Amino acid sequence: DAARAALVRALEQAEDTSGVPVETALVGVGGGHVKGLSSRGGITLGSRPRDVQREDMQHAIEAARGIHLPEDRGVLHVFPQEFFLDGQDNVRQPVGLLGQRLEANVHIATASATAEQNIVSAVNLAGVKVTATVLEPYASAETCLLPDERDMGCCLLDLGGGTTELIVYTEGVVRHIAAIPVGGDHFSNDLAVGLRTPIPEAEAIKREHACAFRELLREDRPLEISSVGDRPPRTVFARSLADITEPRADELFDLIHDELKHAGLEGRIPAGLVLTGGGARLRGLVELGEHLFSLPVRIGRPRGISGLPEEFSQPEFSTVAGLLIYGAKAARTVPPPPVSWGRKLKDLLKG
Repeated sequence: DAARAALVRALEQAEDTSGVPVETALVGVGGGHVKGLSSRGGITLGSRPRDVQREDMQHAIEAARGIHLPEDRGVLHVFPQEFFLDGQDNVRQPVGLLGQRLEANVHIATASATAEQNIVSAVNLAGVKVTATVLEPYASAETCLLPDERDMGCCLLDLGGGTTELIVYTEGVVRHIAAIPVGGDHFSNDLAVGLRTPIPEAEAIKREHACAFRELLREDRPLEISSVGDRPPRTVFARSLADITEPRADELFDLIHDELKHAGLEGRIPAGLVLTGGGARLRGLVELGEHLFSLPVRIGRPRGISGLPEEFSQPEFSTVAGLLIYGAKAARTVPPPPVSWGRKLKDLLKG
């Protein structure tokens, strides 16, 4: 009921802002239930070799998609990688080539069918039809990553509250998707417990004062913080905050390294890491990532939407911006005049 009420308020605000009824929506899907898996499948083109047609590519992709999934898993996206024609590998564009057997490698993004349906049902109950569900880190990648990063090899990390979701590109295609069970809320909880301060206070401390890399601290500045209950405020120091946040950041990057290694992608992302999502704003994460991975690391912010106000060009709005871009691409429409994208997004997200 609370989720539905929040959705209704957001939709009413959107309709008031745009002056048109909201009837359909794209919905982002993310969380610990998101997983990716690779598959290969193919088709025989005929008894004798013939030219490959575009529909043959789609049929090969569908064959690769046809894998058995557990009952509660659903497919969000199927990302083609490369094709094989009569055993010849890494054929990017087989249309027009002569062959008899066409196979495709794909990476399949899956999610909990129950979790996805719950999201869709909540939106439907608010009177809006969901036209598509989109993997959130994929949406973020749509707006944050540059073409040369995708081509060279890059890992985008979308740092949410409860999880960090990653999507890896090499040679311009999606290679791996996973969710890491550490997110921004873990840093806040660590600070609340370690400093014995209320959660809202810990969240504010994380945003304004915490640092994930001790080496960046030049001064051990004092900070007055609230205590739990009716106890008086206390003074803590900057290094004591780093003593709490850096180990959690180390854990996050260790889990990411293990995930990349297990997927066979260690050493295949020379373009480095791109951190986005609200958790990416924690000071020192970029520098710590560079120190641990010996790779370039940067903050990913929304791009590709002209006229986006500066306050919404922040990493926490990457998924929303990516959904806008995804929707425009899916509809094959030209984006509205530059200012309208930014103005509408600003009005819809205000407050």
